[in-house]
Amino acid sequence: MIVAEMTGSNQYLAFALDEELFAVGVDKIREIIDFTTVTKVPQTPDSMRGVINLRGNVVPVIDMRRKFAITESPDTVDTCIVVLEVSMDNETTVIGALVDSVQEVFEMEANQIEPPPKIGANLRTDFILGMGRKASDFIIILDVDKVFSSEELSQVTQTGLSANEAN
Repeated sequence: MIVAEMTGSNQYLAFALDEELFAVGVDKIREIIDFTTVTKVPQTPDSMRGVINLRGNVVPVIDMRRKFAITESPDTVDTCIVVLEVSMDNETTVIGALVDSVQEVFEMEANQIEPPPKIGANLRTDFILGMGRKASDFIIILDVDKVFSSEELSQVTQTGLSANEAN
């Protein structure tokens, strides 16, 4: 199956985490917002930074550095939240992905994208749609519907619902 057909788009938003570049299909992005105050929520997954109020809606924020086990660093003026629409069990969940910086929107044809690397049976790579190349840099193209496990999304959704009910 061709990667661009899987995402429904050949336009991607590139963002940085540490020295690595990642991308998601623009069809999964609702908006990009500046980093704002995040309210911590007890007993949530380690990768969940907390929740934000986005025009009256509670949106869980996942720290993508924590999610991908990348060394943490302080937030900067470039740190932002990419608000994503993630599909789970035929329902859409809105999640904020905390990233170091947003780079650009770019187009990439399917023939420019290599399949994800085969790393081994114990390492999970099913959330990687493919590896793109931009100049001399690799860009890891993510399948955001698979980045988050259904159990994790369920817990994050429940956190958002509980916070909405408290308002």
